[in-house]
Amino acid sequence: MVNFPFSLVIFLLFVTSCYSVKFVDVDTICKNATNPSFCSTLLKSKPGGGSGDLASLAEYTLSVVHTNVTNTMNQIKELIKQSGSNVAATTHYKGCLFNFGDLGALGAIGAAQDALKKRDYKFAHDDANDISFFMFLCISGNLPSDPPFHDTSLLPKYVDIVDQIAKIIVRILNYLI
Repeated sequence: MVNFPFSLVIFLLFVTSCYSVKFVDVDTICKNATNPSFCSTLLKSKPGGGSGDLASLAEYTLSVVHTNVTNTMNQIKELIKQSGSNVAATTHYKGCLFNFGDLGALGAIGAAQDALKKRDYKFAHDDANDISFFMFLCISGNLPSDPPFHDTSLLPKYVDIVDQIAKIIVRILNYLI
Protein backbone atom coordinates (compact mmCIF):
# COMPACT_ATOMS: atom_id res chain seq x y z
CA MET A 1 0.00 0.00 0.00
CA VAL A 2 1.30 3.43 -0.96
CA ASN A 3 1.15 6.13 1.67
CA PHE A 4 0.60 9.64 0.39
CA PRO A 5 1.73 12.52 2.53
CA PHE A 6 -1.25 14.20 4.13
CA SER A 7 -0.38 17.56 2.52
CA LEU A 8 -0.46 15.97 -0.96
CA VAL A 9 -3.93 14.57 -0.32
CA ILE A 10 -5.17 17.98 0.87
CA PHE A 11 -3.60 19.65 -2.17
CA LEU A 12 -5.28 17.20 -4.56
CA LEU A 13 -8.65 17.72 -2.89
CA PHE A 14 -8.22 21.49 -3.13
CA VAL A 15 -7.26 21.38 -6.81
CA THR A 16 -10.18 19.14 -7.76
CA SER A 17 -12.65 21.33 -5.88
CA CYS A 18 -11.30 24.48 -7.58
CA TYR A 19 -11.86 22.99 -10.99
CA SER A 20 -15.14 21.27 -10.28
CA VAL A 21 -17.68 21.70 -13.01
CA LYS A 22 -21.23 22.57 -12.05
CA PHE A 23 -24.20 21.08 -13.86
CA VAL A 24 -27.83 22.06 -13.36
CA ASP A 25 -30.78 20.75 -15.32
CA VAL A 26 -32.25 23.21 -17.85
CA ASP A 27 -35.72 22.77 -16.35
CA THR A 28 -34.35 23.76 -12.93
CA ILE A 29 -32.82 26.91 -14.39
CA CYS A 30 -35.98 27.82 -16.29
CA LYS A 31 -38.75 26.81 -13.90
CA ASN A 32 -39.13 30.28 -12.33
CA ALA A 33 -38.14 32.32 -15.38
CA THR A 34 -40.53 34.97 -16.68
CA ASN A 35 -41.15 32.76 -19.70
CA PRO A 36 -40.07 29.19 -18.83
CA SER A 37 -40.85 27.90 -22.32
CA PHE A 38 -38.67 30.54 -23.99
CA CYS A 39 -35.88 29.85 -21.49
CA SER A 40 -36.01 26.10 -22.02
CA THR A 41 -36.14 26.39 -25.80
CA LEU A 42 -33.19 28.77 -25.80
CA LEU A 43 -31.00 26.65 -23.53
CA LYS A 44 -31.89 23.43 -25.32
CA SER A 45 -30.92 25.05 -28.64
CA LYS A 46 -27.30 24.84 -27.51
CA PRO A 47 -25.51 22.18 -29.55
CA GLY A 48 -25.76 19.09 -27.39
CA GLY A 49 -29.31 19.90 -26.33
CA GLY A 50 -28.51 22.28 -23.50
CA SER A 51 -26.32 19.78 -21.76
CA GLY A 52 -22.94 20.75 -20.46
CA ASP A 53 -21.61 22.63 -17.54
CA LEU A 54 -23.10 25.92 -16.43
CA ALA A 55 -20.13 27.98 -17.58
CA SER A 56 -20.41 26.66 -21.15
CA LEU A 57 -24.17 27.23 -21.04
CA ALA A 58 -23.53 30.83 -19.95
CA GLU A 59 -20.97 31.27 -22.74
CA TYR A 60 -23.44 29.96 -25.29
CA THR A 61 -26.23 32.20 -24.01
CA LEU A 62 -23.92 35.24 -24.06
CA SER A 63 -23.13 34.51 -27.71
CA VAL A 64 -26.86 34.30 -28.46
CA VAL A 65 -27.56 37.63 -26.76
CA HIS A 66 -24.59 39.18 -28.60
CA THR A 67 -26.11 38.14 -31.92
CA ASN A 68 -29.52 39.49 -30.88
CA VAL A 69 -28.04 42.82 -29.78
CA THR A 70 -26.08 43.18 -33.02
CA ASN A 71 -29.14 42.38 -35.15
CA THR A 72 -31.30 44.77 -33.12
CA MET A 73 -28.75 47.54 -33.56
CA ASN A 74 -29.07 47.10 -37.33
CA GLN A 75 -32.85 47.36 -36.99
CA ILE A 76 -32.51 50.52 -34.87
CA LYS A 77 -30.31 52.12 -37.53
CA GLU A 78 -33.05 51.44 -40.07
CA LEU A 79 -35.65 52.92 -37.71
CA ILE A 80 -33.52 56.06 -37.37
CA LYS A 81 -33.45 56.40 -41.18
CA GLN A 82 -37.20 55.83 -41.38
CA SER A 83 -38.03 58.33 -38.63
CA GLY A 84 -37.09 61.22 -40.93
CA SER A 85 -38.19 64.52 -39.43
CA ASN A 86 -39.95 62.95 -36.43
CA VAL A 87 -37.66 64.35 -33.74
CA ALA A 88 -39.22 62.30 -30.93
CA ALA A 89 -38.73 59.05 -32.85
CA THR A 90 -35.19 59.91 -33.91
CA THR A 91 -34.24 60.87 -30.36
CA HIS A 92 -35.77 57.69 -28.96
CA TYR A 93 -34.06 55.43 -31.48
CA LYS A 94 -30.70 57.15 -31.10
CA GLY A 95 -30.98 56.69 -27.33
CA CYS A 96 -31.72 53.01 -27.85
CA LEU A 97 -28.80 52.68 -30.25
CA PHE A 98 -26.53 54.15 -27.58
CA ASN A 99 -27.90 51.75 -24.95
CA PHE A 100 -27.28 48.80 -27.27
CA GLY A 101 -23.77 49.93 -28.25
CA ASP A 102 -20.24 49.59 -26.92
CA LEU A 103 -21.00 51.74 -23.86
CA GLY A 104 -24.24 49.85 -23.34
CA ALA A 105 -25.34 46.27 -23.85
CA LEU A 106 -22.53 45.28 -26.24
CA GLY A 107 -19.97 46.53 -23.74
CA ALA A 108 -21.68 44.64 -20.92
CA ILE A 109 -21.74 41.46 -23.01
CA GLY A 110 -18.02 41.77 -23.76
CA ALA A 111 -17.25 42.38 -20.10
CA ALA A 112 -19.38 39.38 -19.08
CA GLN A 113 -17.60 37.17 -21.63
CA ASP A 114 -14.21 38.31 -20.31
CA ALA A 115 -15.25 37.73 -16.70
CA LEU A 116 -16.58 34.28 -17.56
CA LYS A 117 -13.25 33.33 -19.16
CA LYS A 118 -11.55 34.35 -15.91
CA ARG A 119 -14.13 32.38 -13.91
CA ASP A 120 -15.18 35.60 -12.22
CA TYR A 121 -18.82 34.65 -12.09
CA LYS A 122 -19.86 37.54 -9.83
CA PHE A 123 -18.64 40.16 -12.34
CA ALA A 124 -20.19 38.21 -15.22
CA HIS A 125 -23.46 38.17 -13.24
CA ASP A 126 -23.28 41.93 -12.66
CA ASP A 127 -22.55 42.56 -16.34
CA ALA A 128 -25.52 40.39 -17.37
CA ASN A 129 -27.71 42.46 -15.05
CA ASP A 130 -26.36 45.57 -16.79
CA ILE A 131 -27.68 44.27 -20.11
CA SER A 132 -31.20 44.28 -18.65
CA PHE A 133 -30.64 47.77 -17.29
CA PHE A 134 -29.69 49.05 -20.75
CA MET A 135 -32.84 47.45 -22.18
CA PHE A 136 -34.89 49.26 -19.53
CA LEU A 137 -33.24 52.55 -20.49
CA CYS A 138 -33.99 51.98 -24.17
CA ILE A 139 -37.69 51.46 -23.54
CA SER A 140 -38.22 53.95 -20.71
CA GLY A 141 -35.98 56.77 -21.95
CA ASN A 142 -32.56 57.84 -20.81
CA LEU A 143 -33.69 60.41 -18.29
CA PRO A 144 -36.64 60.38 -15.87
CA SER A 145 -37.77 63.62 -17.51
CA ASP A 146 -37.95 62.00 -20.95
CA PRO A 147 -41.54 61.62 -22.11
CA PRO A 148 -42.50 58.05 -22.91
CA PHE A 149 -42.30 57.29 -26.60
CA HIS A 150 -45.15 55.27 -28.09
CA ASP A 151 -43.14 52.90 -30.28
CA THR A 152 -45.25 50.95 -32.74
CA SER A 153 -42.23 49.26 -34.36
CA LEU A 154 -40.98 45.80 -33.47
CA LEU A 155 -38.21 47.32 -31.34
CA PRO A 156 -40.03 46.79 -28.00
CA LYS A 157 -40.38 43.09 -28.89
CA TYR A 158 -36.65 42.85 -29.72
CA VAL A 159 -35.74 44.66 -26.52
CA ASP A 160 -37.90 42.23 -24.55
CA ILE A 161 -36.15 39.24 -26.12
CA VAL A 162 -32.70 40.65 -25.29
CA ASP A 163 -33.90 41.35 -21.74
CA GLN A 164 -35.25 37.81 -21.34
CA ILE A 165 -31.96 36.32 -22.56
CA ALA A 166 -29.98 38.55 -20.19
CA LYS A 167 -32.15 37.39 -17.29
CA ILE A 168 -31.55 33.77 -18.29
CA ILE A 169 -27.81 34.44 -18.17
CA VAL A 170 -28.26 35.89 -14.69
CA ARG A 171 -30.19 32.77 -13.65
CA ILE A 172 -27.38 30.52 -14.93
CA LEU A 173 -24.71 32.57 -13.20
CA ASN A 174 -26.69 32.50 -9.93
CA TYR A 175 -25.72 28.83 -9.72
CA LEU A 176 -22.04 29.63 -10.20
CA ILE A 177 -21.63 32.36 -7.56
